Amino acid sequence: MTPAAAMTDDAARLRSISFLNIAHGFDHFVLLIYPTVVIGLEAVYSRPYSELIVLSSAAFLAFGIFSLPAGWLADRWSRRNMMGAFYLGCGVSLIAVALAPNLIVLSVAMFALGIFAAIYHPVGMAMLIEASGAKGRTLAFNGVCGNLGVSLAAGVSGALAYWISWRSAFYVPAVLLLVTGVVYLRMTPDDRHHASKRQSKPAIALTPKLMAMLFGLFLIIALSAGLVFNVLTIALPKIVDEGMVKDVPLVLVGSVATAVLLCGALAQLAIGRLVEWFAPHYLFAVVTALGFLGNLWASYADGIPLMIALAIAIAAIYAQVTVNDMILARYTADAWRGRVYAVRYFTLFISSAIAIGMIAFLHKTGGFGLVLGANAAVAFLMFLSTVALVVMIVNIEGRQVEMQPAE
Repeated sequence: MTPAAAMTDDAARLRSISFLNIAHGFDHFVLLIYPTVVIGLEAVYSRPYSELIVLSSAAFLAFGIFSLPAGWLADRWSRRNMMGAFYLGCGVSLIAVALAPNLIVLSVAMFALGIFAAIYHPVGMAMLIEASGAKGRTLAFNGVCGNLGVSLAAGVSGALAYWISWRSAFYVPAVLLLVTGVVYLRMTPDDRHHASKRQSKPAIALTPKLMAMLFGLFLIIALSAGLVFNVLTIALPKIVDEGMVKDVPLVLVGSVATAVLLCGALAQLAIGRLVEWFAPHYLFAVVTALGFLGNLWASYADGIPLMIALAIAIAAIYAQVTVNDMILARYTADAWRGRVYAVRYFTLFISSAIAIGMIAFLHKTGGFGLVLGANAAVAFLMFLSTVALVVMIVNIEGRQVEMQPAE
């Protein structure tokens, strides 16, 4: 390859990574607009929070289910075109939510939003791993972009709803998504001819038995992580409203929630550096242990201590994403990585519908103390599964070293 061609190829990779980072932020942002706006809708529709929050389950259910066909289509057709569909489809769906004349139409539009939002994780992560070579800093920064989407969703949506109207909280990101999607498709070349050239062997080969055990643990971790993540992010604005700053404007609730969620961004930046010094699987166990402790503390705390406990829990659940993706990439081949990530994220995000039901039922039964206590129990299951995964990886990597020929 000539120097000019290498520079062109590097520029294309950097451009692709930039669009993937932007998409990750948008992906989490759009799904968390409604959980913030819903606080104001209690007065608009004269319905309690426990009933209105259930409407968002349409988006989160689709978000989980449609990750499976999204990953399959990306591997068999085009990852680039699927990302184009993500941008444009999310933009159109947000406009439909904003225009919804009643709660039924709003639910249908939210379901459509979930379908297109489902594209990013199985497709975008496979593209990011391919473009970056699974570098810790690149994956961590991408995770930070997703975290910023989550963090800004509460503050920006709350501000738009407070200063303009709840519908504007959907219109503004819709326009940004549509414009970015058009630019993305114009600046990114078609990749359909690359599908047959992708590697079909993982970095570490496993026996069928070991593969089944390893990915079984990944699925348990994905399910528990999904529950912990979704309970925290979906319920956070309401937890802040009840536990910290009750009876204040929605814009302040969103701002406090944003400050707590930004701790996740800091954690991901830190973990991106730490993976250069420590093995990812050991870091995985440490952050899941911190996640359990943070959730457990939050179930008993209120006021400022509650915000600190939530910050620890949020930091841990975001930090584990980076090391989780790095470990999974090591044991999956690029040719079918989209489908593997699809299964992982299907399990991870289908739990969002369970989380919404869990929030609604437990909050009505015993308030957010009960919700966070149940979340701590799930976080403990995640920690135990991670310990089991670490033990397996240590044995697998040890055997791999023994099999290397002596120099």
